[in-house]
Amino acid sequence: MKRIQITPDGSGPPTKLNTDVPASLPDAKETRIHPQNAPDASTNASLFFVGTATTILEWEGIRILTDPNFLHAGDHVHLGPGVGATRQTNPAIDLEELPRIDVILLSHYHEDHFDREVEEKLSKGLPIITTPHAKECLTGKGEESFKNVHALDFWHSLLLDVSQSDQTSGSGPKPSIKVTGMPGKHVPPGPLNVANEILGAVPPTNGWMVELGYSDGSSSDGSDFENGYRIYISGDTLMVDELKEIPERYKDHNIDLMLVHLGGTTIPGPKMPLLMVTMDAEQGVQLMQLINPDLTIPIHYDDYDVFLSPLDDFKKAVHAAGLDSKVVYLDRKDQYKFNVKQGQKQPKQSLY
Repeated sequence: MKRIQITPDGSGPPTKLNTDVPASLPDAKETRIHPQNAPDASTNASLFFVGTATTILEWEGIRILTDPNFLHAGDHVHLGPGVGATRQTNPAIDLEELPRIDVILLSHYHEDHFDREVEEKLSKGLPIITTPHAKECLTGKGEESFKNVHALDFWHSLLLDVSQSDQTSGSGPKPSIKVTGMPGKHVPPGPLNVANEILGAVPPTNGWMVELGYSDGSSSDGSDFENGYRIYISGDTLMVDELKEIPERYKDHNIDLMLVHLGGTTIPGPKMPLLMVTMDAEQGVQLMQLINPDLTIPIHYDDYDVFLSPLDDFKKAVHAAGLDSKVVYLDRKDQYKFNVKQGQKQPKQSLY
């Protein structure tokens, strides 16, 4: 397993080119807390919802940005040959308001997940974890290429060791983040998927398992890692058979939180909805029942005009399934807080 070191003290690459970077995120509009995980409200980590699939995860001084999209209402994105979409909402913060970012998790190379302004203005040295396809796109642009891109295929993992200037050099566990690529499929199985693999119209996509925890740096295979909070991010996928392997691989490992990409994204567009490429409300509930996380937060549900399954449909489906207590709803600029615990060491056998 590859290990890379992240130093969240500003000594790494700048977040943006030729732009001042705020010291922190703005105050959240509302804050939710993981009730079972932090019943006494003692929290040390947070998730800030920007909009679409864009979130900012903060823990131990490190900030992870998912699927950066900071376009505004009325802006257009290109999603493939003859396919575009118009943004319906504004992000919680503008790209210029983005504080220091240490790592980007990019589920796939689509403009509604990595928009043109992000590609132009972000520092080319920022670490990006993404799919093999997206790595080729990001690193194949000559002088405009991103220089620090790490590709993860399904079930492959990478360990981020968090190095802080105030930590002593002695032994003992230090903060680490384990990121594992999860299966995802943007196009349903069948002739359309075969045709898409030939034409490359819709890019391949990943989900992620993000495990926040601690390690002592004693191994290269990640066996020294101890999980303290586990987050599954679905990515832009449909409810496909490949997802059934997730609960099999993690059957002895609790999943604390799931971020599910919804919206029922339909292409080529709302006037001719021929093909659904992200989960709708019904599939979102099916994924909750399959993965069985402690809590689920829906994202990616109303920001573009190709999203035809609104959040209200998901709320109704959740209620009908008797799962209301298992969902936390965030609006843009809302924050979710939780506690990363120390000492939950994984079994000796490898998951991967």
